[in-house]
Amino acid sequence: MAAIPKTTSFPELSNNDAVLSSDADHPALPTQGIRSWAKVGNKHPLDPLSEAEITVAVATVRASGETPEVRDGMRFIEVALVEPEKHVVALADAYFFPPFQSSLVPRTKGGPLIPSKLPSRQARLIVYNKRTNETSIWVVELSEVHAVARGGHHRGKVVSSQVIADVQPAMDAAEYAECEAVVKEYPPFQEAMRKRGIENMDLVMVDPWCVGYHSEADLPNRRLAKPLIFCRIESDCPMDNGYARPVEGIHVLVDLQNMVVLEFEDRKFVPLPPPDPLRNYTSGETRGGIDRSDVKPLQILQPEGPSFRVDGHFVKWQKWNFRVGFTPREGLVLYSVAYLDGNRGRRSVAHRLSFVEMVVPYGDPHEPHYRKNAFDAGEDGLGKNAHSLKKGCDCLGFIKYFDGHLTTFTGEVETIQNCVCLHEEDHGILWKHQDWRTGLAEDGKIEAEVKLTGILSVGALSPGESRKYGTVIAPGLYAPVHQHFFVARMDMAVDCKPGEALNQVVEVNVKVEDQGDHNVHNNAFLAEETILGSELQARRDCNPLSARHWIVRNTRNVNRTGHLTGYKLVPGSNCLPLAGPDAKFLRRAAFLKHNLWVTAYASNEMYPGGEFPNQNPRIGEGLASWVEKNRPLHESDVVLWYVFGVTHVPRLEDWPVMPVDCIGFMLMPDGFFNCSPAVDVAPNSHESDVKDGKVTKSVVTQGLVAKL
Repeated sequence: MAAIPKTTSFPELSNNDAVLSSDADHPALPTQGIRSWAKVGNKHPLDPLSEAEITVAVATVRASGETPEVRDGMRFIEVALVEPEKHVVALADAYFFPPFQSSLVPRTKGGPLIPSKLPSRQARLIVYNKRTNETSIWVVELSEVHAVARGGHHRGKVVSSQVIADVQPAMDAAEYAECEAVVKEYPPFQEAMRKRGIENMDLVMVDPWCVGYHSEADLPNRRLAKPLIFCRIESDCPMDNGYARPVEGIHVLVDLQNMVVLEFEDRKFVPLPPPDPLRNYTSGETRGGIDRSDVKPLQILQPEGPSFRVDGHFVKWQKWNFRVGFTPREGLVLYSVAYLDGNRGRRSVAHRLSFVEMVVPYGDPHEPHYRKNAFDAGEDGLGKNAHSLKKGCDCLGFIKYFDGHLTTFTGEVETIQNCVCLHEEDHGILWKHQDWRTGLAEDGKIEAEVKLTGILSVGALSPGESRKYGTVIAPGLYAPVHQHFFVARMDMAVDCKPGEALNQVVEVNVKVEDQGDHNVHNNAFLAEETILGSELQARRDCNPLSARHWIVRNTRNVNRTGHLTGYKLVPGSNCLPLAGPDAKFLRRAAFLKHNLWVTAYASNEMYPGGEFPNQNPRIGEGLASWVEKNRPLHESDVVLWYVFGVTHVPRLEDWPVMPVDCIGFMLMPDGFFNCSPAVDVAPNSHESDVKDGKVTKSVVTQGLVAKL
């Protein structure tokens, strides 16, 4: 049996499960039993922005508007921390904050020079102006944030501001709501609804989608949306699944800047699908069914509390330690991931881990499905769509919650309570010898896991019509085939101290040995290594036939056998885009063309499709363009970009809501340790066991996994 400290959001770290999550409104649970250190003065340079800091940043930018019209037109797409240079993080971790490890700072003659304070924190704001249709980026220094809480004026200082031409920033929930209202009030739209037998506009659902980029009509000189239309059946049932009745054949184009309908055309009459008695997924009689009654309670008990310790956003879980971050675009971020390895001390694995994009292309060439190519991070925001997590549903056992602070479209602070949770989880047997077994997350693995669930995006069929690009899931209703792609950005630092750039990336393929004197029994196969020496050489794809994987090695540190220490990236199931090479969405998503990209670290290279993928006309912006520099990767500060996905051919069992499917990958020590790091986990000697209906005590061992 394996116990786990766990954190759930989109990725997961697995071995001793520590999980961070987000999913439904629930008040924070008491933190009794979680051990903490005494509080340290100011915020750590990597801590997410607080409510007060966001308030100061917004007020500073708004006050800097040249005219009242400019100030009134400001809409705040994103306010996020300006992450400092890595040497600033090293100073903070050495002298001001846990882990208080002075060895993180390079030694100098006469001893270390200890600074009296750290640089002021800064916020970076993406601002859209509704009056001018301009997008700008501001950087604000947050020098005296406490003044706001004391009733004083804001004390931020504008460090820089720049208008970015020919872009559109991510859409906002406030725009979604306003767009829906504008469309539903448009008389030709109401007439089209009446033509389909819909008189009650309260039943109509208008879902705005970004237009992407398919032609010059989508250029970013206008802020555009093309909504999809659905209709619920029951007005008195807010949980009625309106997505079971798509309204086909209507073309709507909305100007989000001025909130007006630019184009409207009722192109084709497609009858609404008949009411599907299996459309709803609510409980019991509200669904038209009966819930099963044979599920017994499963309780997770931790009488001595959890094995992790939390100080602010710094987490120690057995031999692991890391910092928890949160951004509007990425959601959960892990910083400074390291392992305490006996007399070798604190050994770094990665500086920063996060998911930076999610793309969902659809395989149906008909309207409107060919346009459904959502960039969920760049066009919307993974963090902005995080939900509050619930105990028992999303998190188990003893839980530590973290809140997320964001800005609304108009600049107010919005707090998502419990959007990240940390808990331990049973993860099964780690290793076994004869009848003695133990499992834990102390084996050094980091597992990234994405759990896919939700409602299918469906289309309506005319009577007698069939569609080969999807699956019929109910009378008159079908779900197009599609793919889900995720991009993990991993700023690695394997066995590196701050300031060191001593990593390289090696590809490993297993090959069959040629028959001959070295293979007389014709059974031989071996692993061959190839150093990926440059960025263009490091554009690679998965190959399960050769068990292909990649190792990030430190070029100076060796293990007891004299080989270089490393961590390997082990792919899970994966795929590549099935669309043709000239598909329009690949102009913006060229990074999907390979499963692995490796770049030399650059602080401004964060998002694989560029900063602004919404309505982006520029081909290959972002990762595909950066690697054209072909920077050397030997002894470098390397960043891995792993693209993984799944091809979803819908099933009837995916309706009305898809059961969870899992994909992911693993970071696994490869010569990083001198032996298994899991052998020092003691057995758990008093575990309850049930046999023939009787509870007994038996000696078992406990395995732990840490998930993110």
